[in-house]
Amino acid sequence: MKMYMKSIAVDDQSKALDFYTNKLGFVVKHDIPLGEYRWLTLVSDDDSDGVELGLEPNAHPASRAYQEALMADGIPVSAFSVDDIDAEVAKLESKGVEFTQPPVKAGGATMAVFDDTCGNLIQLVELHV
Repeated sequence: MKMYMKSIAVDDQSKALDFYTNKLGFVVKHDIPLGEYRWLTLVSDDDSDGVELGLEPNAHPASRAYQEALMADGIPVSAFSVDDIDAEVAKLESKGVEFTQPPVKAGGATMAVFDDTCGNLIQLVELHV
């Protein structure tokens, strides 16, 4: 068994698509209209066959409540790995990405957290292995 997709709820799929592609550099894998919403998945630009990131509408009340509770408590909904966190943070900040936590070393990793503008906090992680 392999992981296929990681989904996150977003408050606006079009805004999320813009942020995740133009700010973070992901590329579209699937963009299929499904009535009011879309089956919208992205992949890393250097791993087109890797795990897909699904940008799911937060239309269900439970999804919206979960998303709002995590944001209110400052808890990231997901984590992305990077090879050089300082370089990645600098690159993203130059594109206007707002960090709620600058890089902090903790155990065998350095972590930072940014706001995806779509209702979520996302953690960046550089592992020191």
